[in-house]
Amino acid sequence: GVLEASRGPTWGRSRHVHWHGTAKASPSRPQPAPLGSRTYKANPTYKSPRNKTHHPRQVHPRGVKLELGPAGKVPLVDTLVMSNLGYFQLKAAPGEWTLGLAPGRSRELFSVARDDELEADHGMEGAAAPRNQGGLTFELPVTVDSLMGHHLRLFLKKDPAWLDEDVLAPSPGTGPTVGVWSSLPVWGVKKDEAPAPAKEGEDARIHIFTVSSGTMYERLQKIMILSAVKRTSARLKFWFIKNYMSPQMKAFIPVMARRYDFDYEFVTYKWPTWLHKQSEKQRIIWAYKILFLDVLFPLGLKKVIFCDSDQVVRADLAQLWATDLQGAPYAYTPFCDTNKEMEGFRFWKHGFWKDHLQGLPYHISALYLVDLDRFRTLAAGDKLRILYERLSKDPNSLSNLDQDLPNYAQSIVPIHSLDQEWLWCETWCGAASRPAARTIDLCNNPLTKEPKLQSARRIIAEWPALDREVEELTAAVTAAAGRARELEAVVASDSLFRARLAPMVEGVVGGQGRDASEL
Repeated sequence: GVLEASRGPTWGRSRHVHWHGTAKASPSRPQPAPLGSRTYKANPTYKSPRNKTHHPRQVHPRGVKLELGPAGKVPLVDTLVMSNLGYFQLKAAPGEWTLGLAPGRSRELFSVARDDELEADHGMEGAAAPRNQGGLTFELPVTVDSLMGHHLRLFLKKDPAWLDEDVLAPSPGTGPTVGVWSSLPVWGVKKDEAPAPAKEGEDARIHIFTVSSGTMYERLQKIMILSAVKRTSARLKFWFIKNYMSPQMKAFIPVMARRYDFDYEFVTYKWPTWLHKQSEKQRIIWAYKILFLDVLFPLGLKKVIFCDSDQVVRADLAQLWATDLQGAPYAYTPFCDTNKEMEGFRFWKHGFWKDHLQGLPYHISALYLVDLDRFRTLAAGDKLRILYERLSKDPNSLSNLDQDLPNYAQSIVPIHSLDQEWLWCETWCGAASRPAARTIDLCNNPLTKEPKLQSARRIIAEWPALDREVEELTAAVTAAAGRARELEAVVASDSLFRARLAPMVEGVVGGQGRDASEL
């Protein structure tokens, strides 16, 4: 299920279809076009909360954290309330649930308003009733009983002593005030230093999220995953946006995860009905890369790296993970400037973009690191969605949506520029810088229009071995056809090809061959 909001007066009367479907089975190999055979899971929806204060007006309590789960047990899902119409969304199966304010800042400043505190002249009849009718309460029961969506009107009140406090600001004495850049703590290490070990109780994994659609990109995505696992010293967890994953890919990832010892999770987010939606599938996928970063993942996830499917990782991603973002919520690599043949295609160097950027770099969106805590604290997701809503209705704006939006928004959502070697792309970068490349991206080349698979074999020395490894594993998983005993044999097999990756030397990667060891 999904908790969702409609615009003001339509609350409780929306007739939008609230199902959120993903492919469960397909008779053929996946293609970029929509699949023909699907089954659907229904996603009940809920209304967003409003903040009930002692002021004569109501405001949306943006940044409030909400949780949903069985009564008296650990919550299963959580989310933030957006400033965009006070919207929130949570998944829930049919049944009895408890919706509540998350411990911490949200409970310090807010509580659920009681029936006797809701004035009739505010139009609050029918609001959900909290369990405790006396004193403060922070949760209320919710029944999900409709496949068409359940709309809940949740009203919050703010402690009169804290009316001017921002829920996104740290509690007094716990950290810097939001927006005070000069007092921000410095964390991380220099690019060539070893990352500090995780403290006891902290998640020591490196988290990567990615999205792909279609046979070719899923093939490339498997190679990206394999290269990241082989090159990175820390344990990895991959987050897949499952909206456009084929059934075959969903079945393949659990087997690959067991064989290469990484973690994974499939995540999704139903496109809000109030947000201007793209009509082209590729542009929708681009939008998912940037518009929902604050709410796509569990709130306990502190950082995440986005990695394009058509990338090959050549360095330890622990070094990128430890980068000091210097107060920015995310970090991207600026476009290379060293392939002079492409000078005429560098649109950011003239016209509108040159005037708008005012000397700031234009960054590529194939690889970026997000400090999710900082991103949420700055309400960066709200700012990006507001900007997107304004720009996206103009067909001449946001041609490269996932790239143009964060670059355009640098004045309100700053970008930390990564060192150039973190992303090398032949289209924009000169050949002399390739040996230092930490990742290689198969950018489209508007001059040559060379197919990606062809350029991958030509540019990336280790690519054929990585491709062979994932193709043999894919064939074995397909042959097992979901039979548990055969899949177990695939996970443990020593006969399948494994590529050994030595440190990169220009044009040559040593140690390619049939070997069970991995570096």
